[in-house]
Amino acid sequence: MAGKFRRVALVFVVVWVTDWRKLSRNKGVLVTSVLPETRGTVGPPPPFDPELGAALAVIGEQLPSALTAEMIEPMRAGSVLADVSDEELARDGAFTVVRRGVPGPAGDPDVELLILTPTGHNTALPGIYHTHGGGMVIGNNRTGIEAMQDWAAEVPSVIVSVEYRLAPEHPHPAPVEDCYAGLVWTFEHAAELGIDPERIVIAGASAGGGLAAGVALLARDRGGPALFGQMLLCPMIDDRNDTPSAIQMAGRGVWDRTANDTGWTALLGAARGGSEVSPYAAPARATDLSNLPPAFIDVGSAETFRDEDVAYASRIWQAGGQAELHVWPGGFHGFDLMVPQAAISVEARAARVRWLKRLLGA
Repeated sequence: MAGKFRRVALVFVVVWVTDWRKLSRNKGVLVTSVLPETRGTVGPPPPFDPELGAALAVIGEQLPSALTAEMIEPMRAGSVLADVSDEELARDGAFTVVRRGVPGPAGDPDVELLILTPTGHNTALPGIYHTHGGGMVIGNNRTGIEAMQDWAAEVPSVIVSVEYRLAPEHPHPAPVEDCYAGLVWTFEHAAELGIDPERIVIAGASAGGGLAAGVALLARDRGGPALFGQMLLCPMIDDRNDTPSAIQMAGRGVWDRTANDTGWTALLGAARGGSEVSPYAAPARATDLSNLPPAFIDVGSAETFRDEDVAYASRIWQAGGQAELHVWPGGFHGFDLMVPQAAISVEARAARVRWLKRLLGA
């Protein structure tokens, strides 16, 4: 288990970690605050959890500089995202592993789904529809899927992980539309997949969390699949990149303001930070958060996405919806993957499983 998390953590580490010396510059981000009540002076960044901070100090000595546009293609071409094999995903026969091409958005290429089904079950199971992370620019439908398998080991569920087109070659709306198309197919073929269509949860981390939130909005607005829940892990949801936490964490931790600028610019181009950004690309832009499936949102207190994620949960409550919010004190972006043995990492992973069990009645 520890080796597995180290492998997943390496993906986050190489892609996400920033060079503090190079990231203190403002990269021309348009300031349009999403939290008007905090427009005053932003204080110093919150401290890292002691266990996490000690690990981050070591990590920071060994990693490349910040993610910039010039680094995207070399990262894709390198070995950083070496795929976990079908054999590893099978977990000694605990899961069957199937890859399937399904229709993409109208006029666009097919979408590949990676389908992992727990063995030994004769009745329909809940479904976990997974949208992977990677800053919108890197990754595939195997990235982060092992965490979903850990959930399914405790809450038996069929996992469907979608391969979406990546920015900047395929800007918005390609990624979210690919994810939505895969979800529609999954609902339409739920019986064939051994999934209970009334108990499908969409889940994603970081950019995948933003895509999950965007797909949930699309499904509501199009009268599409009725999701049972949405698991949004440190979701990347606000292209404006101007919250107090984004300012506090500039040049610190993992996935800072400059890295965030790179990801959002790849997805949105010159529109990033402007007035015409779609809520399906950046869900924090949505003006109506009513009638959404129950949400689980978690984020670290010492990461860029803290304030946009807290605001999203608050706005779901204000709209009459249901959300469970966890802000892990001293957590940086992806902390539970990079430092899995830390006490706070263990608790964060356990909280997700507890929510799934309550939601699904498992």
